[in-house]
Amino acid sequence: MSSTAILPEGCLDALHHVKETREINTVILQYGRAPAVLEVAAEANLTHDELIHALPADEPRLVVHELCFAAPDGARRNEQLLILWVPPGAISQEATYTDGYTALKELLTDVHVHLTARRTAQLEYRRLVALAG
Repeated sequence: MSSTAILPEGCLDALHHVKETREINTVILQYGRAPAVLEVAAEANLTHDELIHALPADEPRLVVHELCFAAPDGARRNEQLLILWVPPGAISQEATYTDGYTALKELLTDVHVHLTARRTAQLEYRRLVALAG
């Protein structure tokens, strides 16, 4: 299924930046004024707690986040996550953001952990580690 979401150069640059450098670990995308055009809402190096606090309580977002964790053998691991954030107050916008989510899944073929979250509890650190593990 192809998406109609548009990823302008600024979004592509931010996604490349999180993939290729260690300066940032998170890109948060939102739809802007133009229909179907995603914009970078944030490009940052966020802790897990900072990521949770960066998500609005009443608006959806698309998030690419590099999760750092220790594997059971003690080795340090990094795994990129693709998150569709749709809090309860934003259900009316879910279809639009699902289209963007689909576009990102098609683009980011090396990201293997995809999830939809409606509550911050679904983004609990240990749960994310288990999904990435």
